[in-house]
Amino acid sequence: MAKQVPQITRIEAAQAKARFTEIIRRVTEDGEYIVIERDGTPVLGILDADELEDYLDLHDEALQEQIRQGYREYQAGRARPVERVLAQARRLAKQR
Repeated sequence: MAKQVPQITRIEAAQAKARFTEIIRRVTEDGEYIVIERDGTPVLGILDADELEDYLDLHDEALQEQIRQGYREYQAGRARPVERVLAQARRLAKQR
């Protein structure tokens, strides 16, 4: 199933200041993106914190390399079933 594209709304800065609580609700509950403009020029974008984290992860080269390395290991057959990984994690947690 395809991910729904969020609605993007443009709001002037003065209007955004007056309606900030509403903007927070629209972003967090409705998944809307808000573009704040000053004199018709976009100056700020507001999105949900989880989406911001995803965006930052996409630009984290160290994380991207870890993902590529994990995929290479998977392709080479060095992956372990999740059940074994979880069992090992539980054993290690009990030892602490």
